[in-house]
Amino acid sequence: MSKFITAICMTLALFSTPAFAGGGHDHGHSHGPVKAEVAVQKAKDKIAALVKSEKIAASWGALEPESVVQKTYSKGPEWLVTFKNIKEKDASKQTLYMFYSLDGHYIAANYTGN
Repeated sequence: MSKFITAICMTLALFSTPAFAGGGHDHGHSHGPVKAEVAVQKAKDKIAALVKSEKIAASWGALEPESVVQKTYSKGPEWLVTFKNIKEKDASKQTLYMFYSLDGHYIAANYTGN
């Protein structure tokens, strides 16, 4: 009986696929501040998601940012990515402000900039 159990264990060991973690990949953990280009790409991706979910008009999808700046608010510095959409009929909603932490995490978006 022990030979049978040993044979089963050996068979399982030979045919199972071990999973070993290696270097060269990221789990989304931040490694410090991101560059302006990364903040822009994240903002464009977020706009695409908002367009897809129909939270904003499709006309926002093809826009390039008007500005990308670091601003300091009460909770510290953030990336502020600003988009302007002259096709938006409501003048109070023609400028979309998107806020990201310096390490690239989405914080919020609004039309006021505050």
